[in-house]
Amino acid sequence: MAVRVIEVDEFDLVVFGASGDLAHRKLIPALYHRCCDGQLPENARIIASSRRKYSDDDYKAWAREALSEHVGDVDADALEVFLARLHYVTIDIGSGEGWDDLKTILDERPDVIRAFYLAVGPDLFGTICKSIGDAGLVTDKTRVVIEKPIGKDGASAKTLNDNVGGVFDEHQIFRIDHYLGKETVQNLMALRFANALFEPLWNAAHIDHVQITVAEALGTGGRAGYYDTAGALRDMVQNHILQLLCLVAMEPPESMNADSVRDEKLKVLKALAPITEATADKLTVRGQYKAGASAGGAVPGYLEELGRDDSTTETFVALKAEIANWRWAGVPFYLRTGKRLAQRVSEIVVQFRPIPHSIFDEEAGTISANRLIIRLQPDEGVQMKVMIKDPGPGGMRLREVPLDMSFADAFKVRNPDAYERLIMDVIRGNQTLFMRRDEVDAAWAWVDPILSAWTNSKETPRGYTAGTWGPSASIALVERDGRTWAEDGL
Repeated sequence: MAVRVIEVDEFDLVVFGASGDLAHRKLIPALYHRCCDGQLPENARIIASSRRKYSDDDYKAWAREALSEHVGDVDADALEVFLARLHYVTIDIGSGEGWDDLKTILDERPDVIRAFYLAVGPDLFGTICKSIGDAGLVTDKTRVVIEKPIGKDGASAKTLNDNVGGVFDEHQIFRIDHYLGKETVQNLMALRFANALFEPLWNAAHIDHVQITVAEALGTGGRAGYYDTAGALRDMVQNHILQLLCLVAMEPPESMNADSVRDEKLKVLKALAPITEATADKLTVRGQYKAGASAGGAVPGYLEELGRDDSTTETFVALKAEIANWRWAGVPFYLRTGKRLAQRVSEIVVQFRPIPHSIFDEEAGTISANRLIIRLQPDEGVQMKVMIKDPGPGGMRLREVPLDMSFADAFKVRNPDAYERLIMDVIRGNQTLFMRRDEVDAAWAWVDPILSAWTNSKETPRGYTAGTWGPSASIALVERDGRTWAEDGL
């Protein structure tokens, strides 16, 4: 199947932190693929910047190595075309050196789209944005991209957004969440709103519960120091998982216009029933992995990776969330995420209610309720569990089978990385898949009381063995409601 590629307008993309891990693993490979697919206009420029004293040729060698490691089979001719787009400017954020050099380059083309990608720590967002403003680099066609974390709590998020918003208007700010760029996440919108099949059933009358799992097999490794200041709730739930919940639960937007979609997501966040100090013990579980086995070998515990004897930072969290509105009243949303779990997988499971009455006798077997499974990674696709008759003579025997659609098998094309789509959306000025400031505020308003309850609690995170599905208490969180985690689909 041929993929329709729409070229974007001419642009200058400035990447701060361009010699860092994010640029190495994601940004440079994503831009290379967009170049190979013919989506970048001929005069598009990628201007890399960091503290390193690189020349253009030095950075091109660095980019070549990044592509060799993370793309693998690189076309030699396409590589040269891509590398010709790269330029490098040394900027020391602390001393302020280098801004005049960047201004000289950008002033060569003042009328093209100008995007600043801040692939740096959030503590530098305000400083860089102020320097961009002071250097006179903001135009009507300017955008700025910032990565999570957007604060450590509601108050710090407000400060960060105030600092960025002091230089850029809200329509110029792109708060990136790479989960929203995944093909399957966008197909959730298509499933719901482009098919007559699901939307009439997408409510409390027909859906029993929803599960969202974002599991990682790896530990914190070299990020243990940073991770200890964040934890699973801040690192994954406040942004990625709540955004997925919004897409599952939101009302049909008026259109695919960015604000129409984000208005409906905001309503979901505001409708989340609060988890307070009085209810946190029943509705949340936090854990911390101990030494165990993963990928066929022994792995250390979190404290060993951290190099400390104690820490109350959670590497696992499970929550029972509820949405207080007519569509979802009484439908629990079970959310879980963690490090060093049994496998790397991200899935949304929509569990429908059982049929009200069976016409089949006992010999037909047990009838399982339908289940929709939306796989985000590692193999993106959609699966529907349905009941059919087991083939062959001998009476009616029912069996549950999956109606399975793998994107890789169905479309026979390379599945673009989320960053490829999101960077192009930045250039287009399309904010549909990016978080608006009020969404960030509403998410923190729900998460902050949970953090406060944990801080005031005398309980520490529950231990779980690396390579398992987390603390046993997370199983109890679901099973006391007469349900179970859908690990057969994982």
